[in-house]
Amino acid sequence: MRYCCQNRSQYSLLYRVITMVAKTPEGISLENLSKRASVYIDPDCDLYLELQYLQSSKLTKCTCFDVQLLTTKGKKPNLKTFQDVQSLIQQGKRREAKLVLRENSWPTNSPIRSQLWPALCAQHHVGKTMLDGFYWDMVNQVFGTTELPEKPIMLPPFVDSTHCLPYHLTRKGRAVADRVVSVLGYACPDITYSPTLYPITSILLHFMSEEECYHCMASLVAPKEKVFITQTKLLYEVTWKTVMQIAKKHAKSAVNYLSTMCNGQKPESIFMDWCWWILGGLPFPHLVRVMDCFFHEGIKVFYRVSLAILILFHKYVTASNSDWDTDAIKNDIDNALPKFCKTIPVSPAKLLRTAFSIRALSSTYISRVFLKTEMLLKSKSVLSGPKQMVRSRSSDNLPTSQSQINVQMMSHTLTIREGAHSPDVRVLSMGVFPIQAIKSKICDQDTLFTLWSWLPVRITMYQPVLLYTTEEHGCSLTTFYVRVEQHEPTLLMIKTCNNEVFGAYCSSRWFERNLKDDRGQRQAYFGTGETFLFSLYPERAKYPWVGIEGDTGLGHASELFMAADSKMITIGGGEGQAIWMDENIRFGKTDRCQTFNNPPLCASGDFEIRVLEVYGFSGA
Repeated sequence: MRYCCQNRSQYSLLYRVITMVAKTPEGISLENLSKRASVYIDPDCDLYLELQYLQSSKLTKCTCFDVQLLTTKGKKPNLKTFQDVQSLIQQGKRREAKLVLRENSWPTNSPIRSQLWPALCAQHHVGKTMLDGFYWDMVNQVFGTTELPEKPIMLPPFVDSTHCLPYHLTRKGRAVADRVVSVLGYACPDITYSPTLYPITSILLHFMSEEECYHCMASLVAPKEKVFITQTKLLYEVTWKTVMQIAKKHAKSAVNYLSTMCNGQKPESIFMDWCWWILGGLPFPHLVRVMDCFFHEGIKVFYRVSLAILILFHKYVTASNSDWDTDAIKNDIDNALPKFCKTIPVSPAKLLRTAFSIRALSSTYISRVFLKTEMLLKSKSVLSGPKQMVRSRSSDNLPTSQSQINVQMMSHTLTIREGAHSPDVRVLSMGVFPIQAIKSKICDQDTLFTLWSWLPVRITMYQPVLLYTTEEHGCSLTTFYVRVEQHEPTLLMIKTCNNEVFGAYCSSRWFERNLKDDRGQRQAYFGTGETFLFSLYPERAKYPWVGIEGDTGLGHASELFMAADSKMITIGGGEGQAIWMDENIRFGKTDRCQTFNNPPLCASGDFEIRVLEVYGFSGA
């Protein structure tokens, strides 16, 4: 007897057949076919999806399957529990937790995810834990009531209405997803374009309450270090171009095949929808297993899975016994990969094995490609003007009106008014704070606007916050780390005893000096190509990473962005250090370095520090 996976009436009949088979001594166990207690999903959803899971992972490779194949008597897989994973996370054993998540194929309806997913998301949360009732206070603030409205909720403009995927949610479930996304939009007004946010919200609601879902999404939108959800059109474009770049290296045969199928056109349009191969194409059991890993490791899981899809697509459509028609692929090339995903001929476990067995695809490599692509697109968006199709919200490298207010409260190292005899005043969005003035003139207002224009455009939207200054907090590297290390990015500004002013924009947290690689070894250098040096007095100049211009022939020397330990801080390396400071933050030196191809930032090379100030950016 043969049944189709797409026919629910046949599923109902099949369930009764399986129930009878299960009563026989040689029948299968129905333990894994139990339904979850979720008010947001179709009551029959688990049976419908779990049979797909059994079919794809154990029984057959086709979209239909024979009932006879179900009469097998196998051992129950020895899967890890939530307590096993939680213990690894609490001990800081992230690599071990990563391997457990990759290797344990929990059934789609396993109750483990009601605890596992919130725990995985919570580890990325920045700041204090949200108080109980915080979400409902936000709901009241936005809607005036906690009752679900009868009319449809108007979604924020960053949502792509063509990709509001419900994943078998009930009408109530969809309304709850709408509300969670709307509250997120209210709480995070800087999100301008985020089409994947709604689908991920819908997936989470399969396994948790509305309030837990919001807390998870809040952690993913503003995580400590990893990237989960892009939030601007520019970054969305960066992701698909990053996939295309790494695919040319790690799925070369598939990319070449797709190029031949494009009838001479470039394959960019295929990659534009890369994330929908996963979120919109994969069967739900496959998607859930991908999300198990995604919530721990971040967007790099999507990158790997997209490459796996390309590799498998090429393998199966070019096989000698393939059912795929070459002409049909050519005539509808944009939909070839989504169609393949919907009937993907491998189990969730095989899909993940393919994804994670791709060699030489490190997080560092992916980040490097991502950042280089981002910087190239930013430079193009600034040069091409407002008609550029994809650009960030503050795409002009000039101060906005709000930025000009921010500039007025920048470092008193840079803003002393000539002839002032009273303490300078720094104006913040939260109030006015008097500070001690330095009795010397460094630069004029025009210089401040220049410094502001050098910052990445997205950072100019945030308020600068003074984290550390030698005048107020003393000259100690230990104090520096305590006050600065968890902030990203940071802006370091140094004034020497000879009145030279220079510094660096540091793209990564200083805490990363403590992180270890997959081999357990502490990394000497860290940071990204967004880091840059600058000089403000006596000369005014910016020294970006040499890789922006494609000059990466220097190898490792071109990527020595930041280094630090208990004795010193270094920015830039390779035949010299651009900025080096001692543990007492008193003496330093500056040389030309290969990472930024900069001259020494002060004439003598060696310098004595009069003032060091470090700024963070609130909300960044």
